Amino acid sequence: MNFQRGRFREEPEINLIAMIDVLLVILIFLMITTTYAKFSGLEINLPTADTQNTAEKPNEISVVITAAGEVLVNRNPVGGRDVISIGAAMKRAMGSGKEPVVVINADAKAAHQSVIDVMQAAQHAGLAHISFATQAPQN
Repeated sequence: MNFQRGRFREEPEINLIAMIDVLLVILIFLMITTTYAKFSGLEINLPTADTQNTAEKPNEISVVITAAGEVLVNRNPVGGRDVISIGAAMKRAMGSGKEPVVVINADAKAAHQSVIDVMQAAQHAGLAHISFATQAPQN
């Protein structure tokens, strides 16, 4: 039974405007009190040393193979074309110091076997680093 006929019941409502105002005040407070740290990177102080810059020249053995099959080690002709004599010439050219690099300059018309002989001679001389010299094609 409804004893209050003329009275309407009010629905409860949430006042959103006051809640938004409070949240904005809290947000402004947090923005003002927050410190922003800027990290630009690590600062490292490296040690210094007073040394002279010496250009270290690599130890190279230049081996030239001509079209006729002649072998030159560091511009000195080798007596024979066999592996043993080429290896002995490489050992003489090796000298002391760190392990040299053998640079093979073979003529385009040189026999393939003469290049293989130079590679075997370097192996017998104990030289493991071998490089081949090339040139760019000319137009």
